[in-house]
Amino acid sequence: MHSDHGDVHASVRKYFMIGAALLIFTGITVAANLMHLAIPLAITVALAIAITKASMVAAVFMHLSDEKKWIYGALLLTVVFFIVLMSVPSFTNMDSIGRHEPAIGGGEHPAGH
Repeated sequence: MHSDHGDVHASVRKYFMIGAALLIFTGITVAANLMHLAIPLAITVALAIAITKASMVAAVFMHLSDEKKWIYGALLLTVVFFIVLMSVPSFTNMDSIGRHEPAIGGGEHPAGH
């Protein structure tokens, strides 16, 4: 399988650009750590940087940008499972709504004890 020299040059250039972007985002990660942000904000910033870097790696180095149909299917499946898992606690709590159930270990003592 032979590739055109121009195509190879464009691919190599793209890999170097993504590599440079990953290096820049690593620097941003270090800078964010040195700013000593509040914990919720620090977690939000760290997750945003990590998601950006991971999406670049997955799209370019793992060639997932060429697999649009599969990516959208996996994303849809993830959203469905997320909704199901987030609704599981409400399904378990709806069984006992309106009924009195003693707390664990706090049950009523039988008479005579």
